[in-house]
Amino acid sequence: MTRIDAKFAALRAEGKKAFVAYLMAGDPDYATSLEIVKGLPAAGVDIIELGLPFTDPMADGPTIQLAGQRALEAGQTLQKTLDMAAAFRASDDTTPIVMMGYYNPIYSRGVDRFLADAKAAGIDGLIVVDLPPEEDDELCIPAQKAGLNFIRLATPTTDDKRLPTVLRNTSGFVYYVSITGITGAADAVAGDVGPEVGRIKARTDLPVVVGFGIKTPEASERIASVADGAVVGSAIVGRIGDGQSPVEVLAFVKTLADGAHRA
Repeated sequence: MTRIDAKFAALRAEGKKAFVAYLMAGDPDYATSLEIVKGLPAAGVDIIELGLPFTDPMADGPTIQLAGQRALEAGQTLQKTLDMAAAFRASDDTTPIVMMGYYNPIYSRGVDRFLADAKAAGIDGLIVVDLPPEEDDELCIPAQKAGLNFIRLATPTTDDKRLPTVLRNTSGFVYYVSITGITGAADAVAGDVGPEVGRIKARTDLPVVVGFGIKTPEASERIASVADGAVVGSAIVGRIGDGQSPVEVLAFVKTLADGAHRA
């Protein structure tokens, strides 16, 4: 059982939904980013999504693209992202960390080396948005063998014919993308999301969390009420980009987490 599996089991026992927060590692700089990451559990975050900065983030909207640029300009690398996870683990051995990004940096490092290093750093799961199920032998299967969950995205365009393929080697949870398009582009609508979550849950026992388009505590509560949890990224990252202090950012995160936990 991974930390992700254990977290969802604990939440189910408490009758609570999950709140997942996304941050770009190294934004606006390593020290500030690590301070925020370390503060997330106390702000109510159940699972941390740690973005791996990349020069061509095709699934991300302007807010997260700019965060990646800031991180890269500040010297953030794959190694420093692993170092950040390890530094977090020195004081927290229970909160799951999911690394989310693109395959190129992992491929450049070498899959076997990356998986060994990620496991040693305390990473629990991977979301690699540009590797489809047809490429599972490339990273997904080796990651599962290394003890890391491989989390797949399902979208409004994932029809009933495609869904079993998407779910086949997914573990940890299913990440349902509530909108078509890039991150931060539109608002998630619970009335649209609920039936889609139900359709996915009819095919899998895995938790289904919903991300993209959740910007407020109220939206976090509404979406979590029709899923197993809510993910917020751009709304948090945007505040970092605006220069808010870690204290201010974490106070906002707590309102989002409280929203999801009310669901």
